[in-house]
Amino acid sequence: MAKEKEHINLVFIGHVDHGKSTTVGRLLFDTGNIDEQKMRKLKEKAAQLGKSGFEFAFVMDGLKEEQERGVTIDLAHKRFDTDKYYFTIIDAPGHRDFVKNMITGASQADCAVLVVAGNDGVNAQTKEHLRLSRIFGVGQLVVAVNKMDISGVDWSESRFNEVVEEVKKEARIAGWPVDNIRFIPIASLPGENITKNSEHMPWWTGDTLLSAVNKFDVPNKPTDLPLRLPIQDVYNITGIGVVPVGRIETGTMKVGDKVTVVPGREGKGVGGEVKTIEMHHEMHQQAFPGDNVGFNVRGIGKKDIARGDVLGHSDNVPTVVTEFTAQIVIMNHPTVVTVGYTPVFHIHTAQVACQFVEIVKKMNPATGEEVTENKEILRNGDAAIVRLRPVQALVIEKQGEIPQMSRFAIRDSGTTVAAGMCIDSVKKEL
Repeated sequence: MAKEKEHINLVFIGHVDHGKSTTVGRLLFDTGNIDEQKMRKLKEKAAQLGKSGFEFAFVMDGLKEEQERGVTIDLAHKRFDTDKYYFTIIDAPGHRDFVKNMITGASQADCAVLVVAGNDGVNAQTKEHLRLSRIFGVGQLVVAVNKMDISGVDWSESRFNEVVEEVKKEARIAGWPVDNIRFIPIASLPGENITKNSEHMPWWTGDTLLSAVNKFDVPNKPTDLPLRLPIQDVYNITGIGVVPVGRIETGTMKVGDKVTVVPGREGKGVGGEVKTIEMHHEMHQQAFPGDNVGFNVRGIGKKDIARGDVLGHSDNVPTVVTEFTAQIVIMNHPTVVTVGYTPVFHIHTAQVACQFVEIVKKMNPATGEEVTENKEILRNGDAAIVRLRPVQALVIEKQGEIPQMSRFAIRDSGTTVAAGMCIDSVKKEL
């Protein structure tokens, strides 16, 4: 048997209507990961719905509602093979109502392609997605400047360069090492510079989208850390039973393993033995970090667990906390943050309101030095160490122990107001 190709989770992000779904669909079609017949059906369907030109987007946007509205609501996972890697493509929503799903997508990805429309340039979600993908540890980024074909852009090299500079400026603010970001011009709908060079852009001698994603480095797989698998959804499948799905963040899961999911419905955790593991409709004996899996555990019922719970081995159960200390940065709060503020925290797949109990220390984000004046008020741009109390049981790990499970975003009224990571915690006795 040939050696399995290395696996990379790739998320496509960017502002709504900048062409993410179309880019993904085009890439899958042009690389032969979708056949002509399926594409023809999607084209007919798009025309019927009065959405001609959306056929490539429909490849990922499988939900009926999405096809009618023309927006991506949930995350879609698709397997995509190149000669070098096997990717799981996560097409994340750009629409601001659906940012919580985008956060889940970013937190599951190793690498990202940010799609920015050449006519529109940087928009609100472009900035937010740059920040969130950075916070959630996406390690590598390619920026695809799309819609190079449309009038006003007209394949112009100077317009491409303008957009590149705009994105670089925002990426720098978001904390990306800008020199490591790669930029490419594309036109997804007509399929230019996706898998082969475009004759409309003779000035471009760099990568196509395909060659750009093939240049991603394989991320380190934290197999030596304890098993942590945040639950994304729980399904009841006829003939198999209860099938939770999620992505392994750290560690390894094997058939026959004794596992415990916490906090679970009762808050005490629920345990059992792994009977089956499935990935992209194939059965596996074991699964590794980065794998998106569905699995069945003897002893766990549909009502016992939910999205936001975390699975680990029974001899090393994930940490449920009653409070935790975190290092945070306030990015975009309309007024000020003080003790008593209780916004929603997005941590792996969980969304839990947490209350600010104490501002332990306020810091200058640039230097890390302590700021002593007005330390009970946090404004945009401030960094701080704070003590937080979740309003319900929550799994979070310390940055120093399992960094993959320590990061979070804080959202309020539809925007990301802050982000941070857990540095210490008070463990709940189960």
